[in-house]
Amino acid sequence: MNEIEQIKNDIEGIKERNARVELDKAWETSLARKLLVTILTYIVIVLFFFFAGLPKPFINAIVPTLGFILSTLSVSYFKRLWMKKRG
Repeated sequence: MNEIEQIKNDIEGIKERNARVELDKAWETSLARKLLVTILTYIVIVLFFFFAGLPKPFINAIVPTLGFILSTLSVSYFKRLWMKKRG
C-alpha cells in the first residue's frame, strides 16, 4: 500500500469515528434518552418503595424521580457556566 492510499484509509477511518462520536453525542442529548432514564429511575424507586413496605409506592416515587431528573438536566446548564468561566 502506498502512502497516498494509507492517507486515504486514515481519513476514512477518521470520518467513520467522527460519525460514531456525533451519533453518541446525539443520543446523550436526545429526548428518547431522557425519557428512558426517567422511566427506569421511576421503576427502580417504585420497586424499592414497594419492597421497603412504604405506602403508595407508585405515587410517592414521583417526587424522588422528578428530583433526580431535574438535577441531571440542570448539570448541563452548570457545566456551560463552568466552561464559560474557565474559557
